[in-house]
Amino acid sequence: MVRARSSLAALPFIAACYTGAGGAGGDDGGDGASSDAGSGSDAGDTGVAAVCGEPGAVIPGRAPLRRMTRFEYNNTVFDLLGDDTLPGNAFPSEEIGNGFGNDADAQAVSSLLAEQYLGVAEDIAARATETPAKLGALSSCAGEITTSTDRATEDACARTLIAELLPRAFRRPVDDAEIAELVALQQAIREQAEFPLSIATTIEAILQSPDFLYRVESGEDDGNGHRRPTGHEMATRLSYFFWGTMPDADLFAAAEAGELVDAEGVHAQAERLLDDPRSHHVVRHFFDNLLPIGSLSQLERDDVRYPKYTAQIGAYMREETQTFLEHEIFEGPGTWPDALTAEYTFVNAALAEYYGIAGVEGDAFQKVDIDTTQRLGLLTQAGVVAGTIHSNETNPVVRGSFVTQKLMCNTIPLPTGDVAAEVVPPDPDSGATARERYSQHSEDPVCAGCHRFMDPIGLALENYDAVGLWRDTENGVAIDASGAVPGTEGTVDGPVALARKIAEAPETQACFARHWSNFAYGRTLDREDEADTCVSDGITAVFTESGYDIRELLLALTQTDAFLYLPTEQE
Repeated sequence: MVRARSSLAALPFIAACYTGAGGAGGDDGGDGASSDAGSGSDAGDTGVAAVCGEPGAVIPGRAPLRRMTRFEYNNTVFDLLGDDTLPGNAFPSEEIGNGFGNDADAQAVSSLLAEQYLGVAEDIAARATETPAKLGALSSCAGEITTSTDRATEDACARTLIAELLPRAFRRPVDDAEIAELVALQQAIREQAEFPLSIATTIEAILQSPDFLYRVESGEDDGNGHRRPTGHEMATRLSYFFWGTMPDADLFAAAEAGELVDAEGVHAQAERLLDDPRSHHVVRHFFDNLLPIGSLSQLERDDVRYPKYTAQIGAYMREETQTFLEHEIFEGPGTWPDALTAEYTFVNAALAEYYGIAGVEGDAFQKVDIDTTQRLGLLTQAGVVAGTIHSNETNPVVRGSFVTQKLMCNTIPLPTGDVAAEVVPPDPDSGATARERYSQHSEDPVCAGCHRFMDPIGLALENYDAVGLWRDTENGVAIDASGAVPGTEGTVDGPVALARKIAEAPETQACFARHWSNFAYGRTLDREDEADTCVSDGITAVFTESGYDIRELLLALTQTDAFLYLPTEQE
């Protein structure tokens, strides 16, 4: 049998064909032209934008072209084709960029990745067409095609399948010319191969199209001199933010009905999407990137020194944090300070035994109270404090750096070459405590300038060993877990006091809002840029007014100029 490839299959143009917000095939053609009917609301009516500039001003900032991440690709091919094999995992890990792997400014496509898109598309298409039942899932008529079916019936079915699949894959209405191009491809392959292979090759072409891989935004004028995403483009913004996948039927219908042209309509759909369990997957994905928990099952530890730690315990640690945060946001108080100071966690029997918590049975995770003399909130969970460490020894510098840079958004410059050359790494086998080993950082003026922002935080976490378990001594010496949070008043004595101090710091709340902004908009907000400063300050203000409610933060991110508008050509 001939294994034919689409003329669109080898896509060297993927990396370069779209370099801006525009692109072919917007919402101005096909049967869905009415989706963008109606006029938008007046600019600056969102509450978030109101803190920036003059009333009525619109400052959207940059809107770079965004390509699907591996996480989004997996979700999208599942919703589009029912493929649950996580095919996107075959692609290389994304550049971190904004911290979440979805930074549009770090999404260059190499020739190798273009080839991988081809190979993965072939595999997905083959699975989607391997049985009559799977063909029928694409379009009911396709499951009824047999070798005895006449060609006219086949051709009509193929056109129906393409006309149904293409707008869902491209997440917008398509015109007759786009359908005709793929129909021509399918029919050309059909001359050489059987019907299933001709459909498979058509699917390959769709999955390699920039209109599938990228979130192309042509935009439209809102009647007030500003550009906004079309209805379908807004549906796509919403669905990928809250669900990490393509819009569902209700969201497509809202776009068709012109319900996504103003802040109120967008907010209504945002609430629906956030209330749907699919949003939990995105929240988990966010925290897998924000916190050092994604690779806990791969931690390398000396099993003689740490016999209780196993790869399975590492996986349970990750699930503890994810289950805790999911509950906190969707069922609990739902504020970031509460998450940082909660007096409970979630464990199963194995993890409870690891912690020394009695009375827990079974594999299911359940809510338990914790000993608040030893732990309090997210920061003190075993996975969080263990995940920051990359050896058998604790490291107050690394732990402190995680807190001050990731949780408080303070930037600590790397040491210059001459400074780094002068520093003698502490000997882990000296028998000294961590405080003694790292004392050079506070005693040497060359080191102290930067380390004063990290070490006092990390030293306050020294009661936790390299696998996150509580300890009172190190090398036979009682641990001194006193420390401080730079920029705040006073000192702290131990991890519980540290957790409270960090939760109270305004910088912590603003930092959390900034992380979600970077994640939502797929880039790093620039504090030197007027539009980005406007968005950041507005979101922080709304987050503060809400009592630091995480759900309200996520909804507010859809009400900014950055979400509701596109830059004009002049911008």
